Amino acid sequence: MPEPLCALSRGRAPSCTFCSLSILPRILCFLQSPSVYLPVTFRCFGRQKVLSLFVMDEGPVLYSWPQQDPQADGLKRVKRAWVIPPISVSENYKKIPKALVQIKSDKMKHGNIIYSIKGPGVDEAPRGIFSINKTSGVVSLNAMLDREKNDHFKLKAFAVDLEGLTLEDPTDLEIVVVDQNDNRPLFQRDVFIGHVLEGSIPGTSVMKVEATDADEPGTDNAALRYSILVQGTPQLFSIDGDTGEIRMVEVGLDRETLSLYNLTLQVADMSGDGLTNTATAVIYIDDVNDNPPEFTEDEYSMEVREHSAGVDVGRVSVQDKDLPGSPNWLAKYSLIGSDLQEAFSIRTDPHTNDGVLSVIKPLDYETQDRVQLTISVRNEAELDTAAPKTHRAVAKVTVRVWDVNEPPVFHENPKVVSVREGTSAGSEIAVYTATDPDTRQPQVLSYVAESDPEGWLLVDSVTGRVLAKQDIPGRSAVRRGGWYRAVIVASDDAEPRLSATGTLSIEIVEVNDYAPLLFPLNDFLCSQPGRGSNIILSATDQDLKPQAEPFLFQLHPGNPELSLSWAIGRINDTHAEVKLLTEVEEGVHILRLLVRDSGEPQLEREQFLNVSVCRCDHTESCRPGLAAVFRAGAGISFSALMIILASVILLLLLVLLVAIIERLRRQRFHGGLLASSEDDVRDNVINYDEQGGGEQDQEAYDINQLRNPDALIPPSSPRSKQPIRRDTPYNHATPQYPRKPPSSPCDIEDFISEGLEAADNDPSVPPYDTALIYDHEGQGSLAGTLSSIASSLADSDQDYDYLSEWGPRFRRLADLYSQP
Repeated sequence: MPEPLCALSRGRAPSCTFCSLSILPRILCFLQSPSVYLPVTFRCFGRQKVLSLFVMDEGPVLYSWPQQDPQADGLKRVKRAWVIPPISVSENYKKIPKALVQIKSDKMKHGNIIYSIKGPGVDEAPRGIFSINKTSGVVSLNAMLDREKNDHFKLKAFAVDLEGLTLEDPTDLEIVVVDQNDNRPLFQRDVFIGHVLEGSIPGTSVMKVEATDADEPGTDNAALRYSILVQGTPQLFSIDGDTGEIRMVEVGLDRETLSLYNLTLQVADMSGDGLTNTATAVIYIDDVNDNPPEFTEDEYSMEVREHSAGVDVGRVSVQDKDLPGSPNWLAKYSLIGSDLQEAFSIRTDPHTNDGVLSVIKPLDYETQDRVQLTISVRNEAELDTAAPKTHRAVAKVTVRVWDVNEPPVFHENPKVVSVREGTSAGSEIAVYTATDPDTRQPQVLSYVAESDPEGWLLVDSVTGRVLAKQDIPGRSAVRRGGWYRAVIVASDDAEPRLSATGTLSIEIVEVNDYAPLLFPLNDFLCSQPGRGSNIILSATDQDLKPQAEPFLFQLHPGNPELSLSWAIGRINDTHAEVKLLTEVEEGVHILRLLVRDSGEPQLEREQFLNVSVCRCDHTESCRPGLAAVFRAGAGISFSALMIILASVILLLLLVLLVAIIERLRRQRFHGGLLASSEDDVRDNVINYDEQGGGEQDQEAYDINQLRNPDALIPPSSPRSKQPIRRDTPYNHATPQYPRKPPSSPCDIEDFISEGLEAADNDPSVPPYDTALIYDHEGQGSLAGTLSSIASSLADSDQDYDYLSEWGPRFRRLADLYSQP
């Protein structure tokens, strides 16, 4: 046994700096020796402790020990305390239960002390790992330990008497779990991915792998070592055993030969002598542009139709050993060495890496029927300096141009010509022809007018001469700004026929054939110069510019006396004002005016202006007198008078027509069974022996029912529903009225008799002779009886003289009845 570990057996008293941790190896040296009682003095955190240690076969026994007071002269007991060094227990220990340590207190006799422990592993999770004998103080291990889960346990130890009084201060009991190599090292992943450029030199870092071990760090159990188990041949890679970094050790990486490498890695603990584990490293060789693209052929032949644009002509192909799809593989084409190379373009097909040749400008067979092109190719990425040189980076392309029939061409489109309005029919307007671009095989052309809005033109189908079919008018609805446009079509005689259209723009030159017209021709003006407003004149012209405005307004030179009192001033191109220079007499003054246009030649018109001159009031308003009004009326034109007269006649005709229509309608309404009878002068019977509103409140029988019964009696229902009378029984049925009106005047009597009989028997309608009771006379009335009126057989028996007393109206009635 080494000297430091056996120093305790000779009674030496070592001291410690950190709470007895350095004493633990010295205590363990007695575990295999006979039982011995040993006092130990040590210093912990600056305080001197005395430990009484009794080592048994089962484990150490710890007692409290008196401490020596540094300030006292002799040794005396000043304080008792437990100081228990950490207890080490190996993980995965299977012989359980195992006594770890026994604690004792010497304050009382054995058997009168109760020991207990608390903390993780006892009454805290994980529970049940440790226990203590209450009477003997032996601490036991009850389950296997796992350092990776709990590397130590810190418990509290207690000692009380039978009455529960504390004998010792609670002290810490620390149990340290000693590590065993029971965990294999683990790689962080099963497959590691790395990249390295092809052609890399030795020493180039490729990747770094890492592994972990759950055993205690810093011990041999966690000391890892990396190695490569399998990498094939040639062996180009190595791994650092301590760091896991993989590096290149040889040259010869060529992606085109081998694009990836698989390595089998191993890691072992105990510095390579313990437990092991494996993983895979996949190393991809990244591409370098060390292979230039090469054409598969030296020359290519293609064809295209002339005048084609925006179409593909053909393809050229290349081969490249670099990584497909990468910039090192993608080809970039260009056209060189041709005068017509601007008529073509070439692009790269990203899927096949082919070059697609297209024509972007039309080619002309008549100019050149064959085009020679030179195409070069390179990669999008720069070629590596170590790449080999090639002579197949350039190829020649021959493009043959096919002839096609081309449509005619109007070289002057639109063609602009000028024609004066009024040009006579048959006059030549223009010669509008086209040409055939097929100069090697020209076609015969024919012409026709496709659009001639008003049919003015006649086109010669052979020569293309355009003639006037009729006189060219000066006004047309299809003209726009003085222009007439026609569309001429030229067609060849090929199969199929091709044609071209040309626009013929004809400028209709305006001719000054209309003189300007002045208005108004009647107006009022104050008799005093400077008062009121002047007369504003305006002029219009049926011609267009420049044959119309600006207009010239002036007093007629044939009446020089007008310029003494009147003047005309110009306002703008189309308006002027008339004003007085001196006061003139009131009345109508007729001014002779001239208005002239600006055409070539100039045209003028003489017109008369009727000016009613009157005196203005304080409001500067001219109130013409009656004489002036009559004189001004003479200025009304004949056309205005005819319009007024025609309007009056038309109004009278409309009134007459309405009257005739109303007359005919009334004749149709009154025309009935009695319409042809000239003696039918009957009138309505008005009852005057009933109270009411007189003649305006009568419901007597209407004679129109006899004249026109069809218009008053519906065929389906001769009578409408009448109100039920309260003075008739309800059980009487309504009689049937005659439904069919008489067909001739001779049947009117039967029709009236049948209707009267039905009315008399109808309980809902009172007859016309129904007595109306207004009041009851009662008994003893002074009025005489009326029976004499009913029993009288002749009017001569009556005395009507009393009617004369009723007034002038009844006196005439009395004279009529009193005559014999």
